[in-house]
Amino acid sequence: MTTILLADDSTAQRELIAGLLIDNGFSVTTAIDGAEALEKLKSLAPDLIILDVVMPKLNGYQTCRSIKSDPKTEHIPVILCSTKNTQVDSYWGLKQGADAYIIKPFPHEELLGTVKQLLRNS
Repeated sequence: MTTILLADDSTAQRELIAGLLIDNGFSVTTAIDGAEALEKLKSLAPDLIILDVVMPKLNGYQTCRSIKSDPKTEHIPVILCSTKNTQVDSYWGLKQGADAYIIKPFPHEELLGTVKQLLRNS
């Protein structure tokens, strides 16, 4: 089964996204912030990672940069999700190594389509 690591500090968003992914056949492990996501990566080998941008401790940009700079995890596709919706935000996310940047709120089909596409390409 495909495993996705999801980090979002909003319980409601975390539950909504995790539920959507589980309903579509994915296994989901959650984290409440970037620091916890990086900790979980030490013992988990997810097929894909979804990060909120605005989180305490380590934000999504910092977490993505850390993931993509580690040879053990650099190959894992990363999706950044955020309410920050300017072109600069998206550009900055992709500069940190993210494979996709999705603006919240998003249609469920957009997230699922992006997840499936990145998993096919990885």
